[in-house]
Amino acid sequence: MAVKLTDEATRAMLLLVAKKMIADGLVEGTSGNLSARLPNGNVVLTPGSLAYETMTLEDLVVCDIDGNVVEGHRSPTSEKDLHLECLRTHDDINAVMHCHAKYSTMFAVTRQPIPCVIEEVHVYIGGDVEVAEYKMTGSKELGVEVARHVGDRAAVLMANHGLLTVGKHPEDCLKLSTLVERTAEIVWGARSLGTIVPLPESTAKRMAPVYTNYMRTH
Repeated sequence: MAVKLTDEATRAMLLLVAKKMIADGLVEGTSGNLSARLPNGNVVLTPGSLAYETMTLEDLVVCDIDGNVVEGHRSPTSEKDLHLECLRTHDDINAVMHCHAKYSTMFAVTRQPIPCVIEEVHVYIGGDVEVAEYKMTGSKELGVEVARHVGDRAAVLMANHGLLTVGKHPEDCLKLSTLVERTAEIVWGARSLGTIVPLPESTAKRMAPVYTNYMRTH
């Protein structure tokens, strides 16, 4: 089973991942956002419109699962409902990351799924990275739409918007976002060389259960 982090460790990891997210070019400026479930059931989130480079632990915001701020002097990310809906809907998700990774967003704005043509995508993501229907940024409708796509997948594209990943903790989400972005770039480049050849059906069938039966819970 996944190792449970303490309250302090969860907050520290969230802040570290937020800084890594912008350093790795997965977001620009103050875009993107992160959340993580705390041991007491509350959720820690990045604040809205604050530079990641100067963000501190004191800037993080804690909400209850219904979205009421219970700790912090800043406002939570405007995408609060997006995060909370994923966490409310899926008990086995403990962290959510939304970023604007360049190649992934290219697929999102053309509303094309990122195909699962690499074995590790089956293992860590659970299959194709599908595109959730367009809903207004920051809306409850967006949260509901996205949450229904991450029941058996670790990632989903938001139409005309960006990428969202879910995992056991913030660092997990960062690794998954990096994997999806790398895959999107590979697929984009491979299409310029010719027709993409899918994995053999036997391989896909064998690997399909790995994510839901093991990676999601261990």
